[in-house]
Amino acid sequence: MTPREHLDTAHIPGGDDLKLYRRGDDHIIVLDRNELMNSRMSGSEEALATMAAERLKGRAGQRWLIGGYGMGFTLRAALRSLAGDAAVEVVELVPEIIDWARGPMETLTDGCLDDPRVSVTLGDVGEAIGKARGKFDAILLDVDNGPDGLVRAANDGLYGTQGIAAARAALKPGGVVAYWSAGPDRAFTKRLKTSGMAVDEVTVRARANGKGPRHTIWFASR
Repeated sequence: MTPREHLDTAHIPGGDDLKLYRRGDDHIIVLDRNELMNSRMSGSEEALATMAAERLKGRAGQRWLIGGYGMGFTLRAALRSLAGDAAVEVVELVPEIIDWARGPMETLTDGCLDDPRVSVTLGDVGEAIGKARGKFDAILLDVDNGPDGLVRAANDGLYGTQGIAAARAALKPGGVVAYWSAGPDRAFTKRLKTSGMAVDEVTVRARANGKGPRHTIWFASR
């Protein structure tokens, strides 16, 4: 079995440490003993973008906000789905994640951070959402393990009643906020459905080939 090589460690503001590993051609990001990301598991993160794009098909000059770069699966899928007049802002809390994308995971990144449609902001996506009013066609949130967060206690605010209301206010009419989760969450579904948005809960596989664990994505439309 190919050994796992530790490449770097990054501290999460208000949280613990992330560790980047490489095993052969695969990259893995780990929090404590929990595997948060694996370069072999791209399917559900790509679906977060492609399914949002399907719901917004035909809208010109779309502006998207992606919370959490991760390994860039969602961003690359968004860029494949969007026209040349789109603009995508990526908000990433941990600076080293972007450093890893431009360094050890450069091949996986495939130049997506240099696409002229993309801008990167280092900071808290919750703050970025709170400052926006009717700004975005799509907000895609994959910042933790979902409503039942592992990474950072402050992320809970994104999934509470006030966080959902802030996301709704940041959308243009007809816009979509999409939430990725490692699994279903009945309480969160209920909160979304009482927010005044139309809600679609979808189950998708973790791997692009339709295999692997089942993940949950909620699409809420203003």
